[in-house]
Amino acid sequence: MTDRESMPYDLVIVGGGPAGLAASIRAKQQAAQMGVELSVCILEKGSEIGAHILSGAVVDPRALDELLPNWRDLDSPMTVPVTENHHWILTEGKKYEFPHGLMPPFMNNKGCYTVSLGNLCRWLATQAEALGVEIFPGFAAAEVLWNDDGSVKGVATGDMGIARDGTRKDSWQPGLELHAKYTFFAEGVRGHLSKQLAKHFDLWKNSQPQIFGIGLKELWDIPADKHVPGKVIHSQGWPLSDANGGGFIYHQANGQVALGFSVWLNYDNPYLSPFDEFQRWKTHPAIREMLEGGRRVSYGARAINDGGWQAVPKLTFPGGALIGCSAGFVNVPRIKGSHTAMKTAIMAADAAVEAIASQRSSDELVAYGEAYKKSWVHDELKMVRNTLPLVEKYGNLVGTGLAGVSMWMEYLGYTLPFTMKLKPDFTYMKRKGAAKPIAYPKPDGVISFDKLTSVFLSNTNHEEDQPIHLTLKDPTVPIRVNLPMYDEPAQRYCPAGVYEVVGQDTDEPRFQINAQNCVHCKTCDIKDPSQNIVWVVPEGGGGPNYPNM
Repeated sequence: MTDRESMPYDLVIVGGGPAGLAASIRAKQQAAQMGVELSVCILEKGSEIGAHILSGAVVDPRALDELLPNWRDLDSPMTVPVTENHHWILTEGKKYEFPHGLMPPFMNNKGCYTVSLGNLCRWLATQAEALGVEIFPGFAAAEVLWNDDGSVKGVATGDMGIARDGTRKDSWQPGLELHAKYTFFAEGVRGHLSKQLAKHFDLWKNSQPQIFGIGLKELWDIPADKHVPGKVIHSQGWPLSDANGGGFIYHQANGQVALGFSVWLNYDNPYLSPFDEFQRWKTHPAIREMLEGGRRVSYGARAINDGGWQAVPKLTFPGGALIGCSAGFVNVPRIKGSHTAMKTAIMAADAAVEAIASQRSSDELVAYGEAYKKSWVHDELKMVRNTLPLVEKYGNLVGTGLAGVSMWMEYLGYTLPFTMKLKPDFTYMKRKGAAKPIAYPKPDGVISFDKLTSVFLSNTNHEEDQPIHLTLKDPTVPIRVNLPMYDEPAQRYCPAGVYEVVGQDTDEPRFQINAQNCVHCKTCDIKDPSQNIVWVVPEGGGGPNYPNM
């Protein structure tokens, strides 16, 4: 017996990011064109659309041109076209400009825009609502619902007002069931429900395991004489020596610069801290000069799908589909995924509307998977499928050279006769005795900062008296296994200071989880070498509140 009420829809979408919003818009457009009545709703766990959206971002408008051909006339926030492209190779004190002409043409950002992806999503939400899409921010989809035949029936939101000990507070409200003919999961990277569905339906059976990076980002207001709207800079090299990754600097609108740093999560040194590598990167003379006189105004972090073409799982199952980064369509060398995420959403929406118009429901949307295999998303990802694995295997110098040759060959039509394999990120970690501790410089509070000061700028908040959403399969593992073997790396790979070992130098160390700090990056769920941490959704509305990320 359940206390939950239910609401029926034709299409329920979990996640109000670029993919979820694009799917809702396309579904409404197609339904109107076919003369079909279609009810569509979006559940968004953030307090508002855009609250949990974090990306560089330089956006390729290819999918948006298809979705809303007149978007340039609709007061879109994409107003700053890319005007300059730079790629820096950094050493500790110097930078070297890599000639852009040596890169394949598809690596050029011509026609792309620098923009806050969060603001783009807020704008897309207004377009969706104008078409009749119902959007429910602050409601986290916490459970998959099933039909008797094993197909997905919809989702249920989490109960509100549950105390830390599991009892109901006076403010308790039961979750709501949303039943649908089809349910799209657009949760983003390492989605909680998408992960369950992938296991239940064995969606990765014929694919390589997904691999990830962590992206950390800050927004800065910089002096007007240093700001060049549309200037795009990417960097590789220093300060990383025990990992792969790189930095970005995007000059956006209103005198702001979005800058950030990504670290591939296949690194093997348990002492490495992606957050501290980011802070150290900003102290490079070429970057420091750009930031001096400016003011940091926001901070955030999020995992990134890095697996590419060979890690795309089966996209459909009875009653639903994975779209966007829930499946993983990031083009790693281009450092772009919004356009591919939106295109997959468009294809999935087309398949769902056709099925509903044909009076089908809860079957498998085979047409979506077939459309993907014939799409430019598939071709774009296949072309660069060996780029990341080559750098991963042969290192920044040799690997980058081989990756460049690979991309040029694919671009010129010489398809390589092999696809390199991937290995889960958590399998790389060395024992602490085989790794060298890293001494990070103390933050200066001007260019570089500490974690807690940074988390404050993310506006992260969770109701304190609620169940901890960072769950442990075995509560003894952090101290019993991870501490003696790896010096408990959660202390360092988390970019928000969530995990601490209290009393590490005593006979009774204790693992502490500061769940209030969590920015929902999902790194812990990915990188924990014991795979003991499971991220589940907290009460709706919790987490970061990014204003312009």
